[in-house]
Amino acid sequence: MYFADTYLPTTAADGLIAVLAWYTMIVAMFALLASVVFSWLTRTHVAPEHNTSRVLTSAVCLVAALSYYAMQEYFRMYLGSVEGPVSYEAHKKAFLAIGQLRYMDWAVTTPLLIIKMFMVVHAGPDKNARLLITAVVADLFMIVAGYIGEQQLDADGNILVTARLVWGAISTLGYLVVVYCLYRVYRDYYPAANRHEQRAFKWSALTVVTLWGVYPIGYILIAVTTVDPNWLHIAYSAADVVNKVGVGILVYLAGSEILEQRIDIRSREHALYVG
Repeated sequence: MYFADTYLPTTAADGLIAVLAWYTMIVAMFALLASVVFSWLTRTHVAPEHNTSRVLTSAVCLVAALSYYAMQEYFRMYLGSVEGPVSYEAHKKAFLAIGQLRYMDWAVTTPLLIIKMFMVVHAGPDKNARLLITAVVADLFMIVAGYIGEQQLDADGNILVTARLVWGAISTLGYLVVVYCLYRVYRDYYPAANRHEQRAFKWSALTVVTLWGVYPIGYILIAVTTVDPNWLHIAYSAADVVNKVGVGILVYLAGSEILEQRIDIRSREHALYVG
């Protein structure tokens, strides 16, 4: 429906699930923007060794928020361009188009998330540069292979299922290397970390093992089933908020609790850090 020459999706015109998909994109964008502001303003509210993690969280969420602005704008304009009931094929093609934007986001944000997870238990480049580089390269390999898989379409925009699944399998190899690198961090650096840092790393790493799996599941389902793509949009938006905003909060809580252990919260020194 048009309001002052601007199209806004409505249930009557576009269907409830499509409107919810657009709604979750907007909410995800707002959550990511809020995290940018919060992470930047609280970068000195944590133990000094975790200041960089706050900056990384801010960078991750800024890139993701800009991506979500582009995605929701494309989706809104797409819904406005369709006359009458929207077909499954039209929704599917829109999902595939938006998927390409997601991969561009992930090419920047997921390596930064991995770096942040390494740093939370002091496994950064000063401790084991080779392991960190391996994890980042494997992550980029995973993203690029997945993006190539997204390109496996014929001239009419239909998915070339076999080629897509082959590239998905190739992408999975990079993911497995990332998981192995996180296991190495858990084995070699986790025991020496502060208990707050251990908790942050454990739950952050679990998001990689569990919620990162939402994306390949959607990648496969859209190729081999008739699942409504709008449900996948909703799942992706929720997973992105947890993986980016949620992990940032975990690291913040760890860093702030460590700072409070070191500095009396009633002291002038604490006031200088936290304001």
